[in-house]
Amino acid sequence: MSKKIIGKNLSENSLNDSLPEKLKSMGVEEAFRARSARKRHSIQLDKRISIQLQERRSSNASSTSETADSVSSYTGSSSEEDEVNPRDKNQKNTKGSSDFCVKNIDNAAFGRREIEIAEQEMPGLMALRRRAENDKPLSGAKIIGCTHITAQTAVLVETLAALGASVRWAACNIYSTQNEVAAALAEAGFPIYAWKGETEEDFWWCIDKCINSEGWQPNMILDDGGDATHLMLKRYPAMFNMIKGIVEESVTGVHRLYQLSKSGKLTVPAMNVNDSVTKTKFDNLYSCRESILDALKRTTDVMFGGKQIIICGYGEVGKGCASALKGLGCNVLVSEIDPICALQACMDGFRVTRLEEVVKSIDILITCSGNKNVVTRNHMDKMKTGCIVCNMGHSNTEIDVGSLRTPDLTWEKVRSQVDHIIWPDGKRIILLAEGRLVNLSCSSVPSFVVSITSATQGLALIELYNAPQGRYKQDVYLLPKKMDEYVASLHLPTFDAHLTELTDEQAKYLGLNKTGPFKPNYYRY
Repeated sequence: MSKKIIGKNLSENSLNDSLPEKLKSMGVEEAFRARSARKRHSIQLDKRISIQLQERRSSNASSTSETADSVSSYTGSSSEEDEVNPRDKNQKNTKGSSDFCVKNIDNAAFGRREIEIAEQEMPGLMALRRRAENDKPLSGAKIIGCTHITAQTAVLVETLAALGASVRWAACNIYSTQNEVAAALAEAGFPIYAWKGETEEDFWWCIDKCINSEGWQPNMILDDGGDATHLMLKRYPAMFNMIKGIVEESVTGVHRLYQLSKSGKLTVPAMNVNDSVTKTKFDNLYSCRESILDALKRTTDVMFGGKQIIICGYGEVGKGCASALKGLGCNVLVSEIDPICALQACMDGFRVTRLEEVVKSIDILITCSGNKNVVTRNHMDKMKTGCIVCNMGHSNTEIDVGSLRTPDLTWEKVRSQVDHIIWPDGKRIILLAEGRLVNLSCSSVPSFVVSITSATQGLALIELYNAPQGRYKQDVYLLPKKMDEYVASLHLPTFDAHLTELTDEQAKYLGLNKTGPFKPNYYRY
């Protein structure tokens, strides 16, 4: 099949190569007529989408015309419609259902197109859907999802539904929801409670609406940050005890789970997806390596060459950020608490220093430690004017944003997710996404990498839901190595990669099964 595809591509390329010569041989009028004919055959947007495009342009125009003189934080764009809280709207999808709360259900068509684009770049997750759809391994599963709601998440949601699950979904971040995608999912019949620019009160209300639904008892949790787990345990302890399993994908959420386990409060088994190889080595490293550049460019139009940047934390996320920025000519510094990570940074060519030693001269500061108060008011008081401050960790605790909400400082909105914080002497720093996860709040992430993580999450849900009683205790577990390898194998065909197979003699020599797993659990990739 690959030879046929290659042959087809070659023939198409040959046709394209010969086209310019044909055009050269045409007269001006003949070439113009040929071009017009091709235009007539192009696909046109339907009337509804055209109207929505016009409305979007009008909204953008009105947004850019407003002055940015607000002294408090903001939650969205400036159009009149966006100022209406979705909780105050009475919306229904075309099927008559109102079991959702999104910004605008009428934007579902836009979201559907974004989901279709994401599907093309998520081959592993789509392959998992095709292989398991007939078996319905999640039949009877009722999953509470609390993750970023993006086009890539929508592909996961629809995959879980195709595998037999019933889901209810909320966002784990008040700024990362793609409103059109949330609308598309709601239009498709999924109970989605999320919109970009939620308040803190809205945030917890949305999660609660997903958990506490009449006639619907959840038995699985897919969490990103531990918020759904935390709320259910706090408000609905009896319901929490009936959960069959929790799948958690973030450093923050996993930390919370281990704390619950240590204190004896974790009464259900949980799967730590964050520390699986397919999450740590691909999502944390490769995804962040690309998305940090996208986020900074979209929000500030900054030139990277020659800038002095400090990365606070040199885990996989920090490694990805540092690598990308170094490649564009930045002078990258690293701060670390762990001597092993610090040594890795040194061996990678980065100077390891304390933030206090360089805070006065840095141009950009990026936190990715998973800790709290890594950047304090004292640090920000010493920064030079124009310094860009942002966070690549899951939680908004790394930058002490609360210390900036004082009468002596002025908040000035620049554009969506960008604020000037102005000191009395006129100095100003640029704060992105109010200290929340900058890549998902201000840009997007590569769909292919999310496919790897989503496939890992899907397999973890299948494993916990179908595991015989007694296999998993009331503790936190890592994804079995065999599943990590299976997720990786689902994505190799995209690169036309062909694995070498062990001979019987080689397998015996290494003490391995010919089909894997190929590495022990303690192996560091």
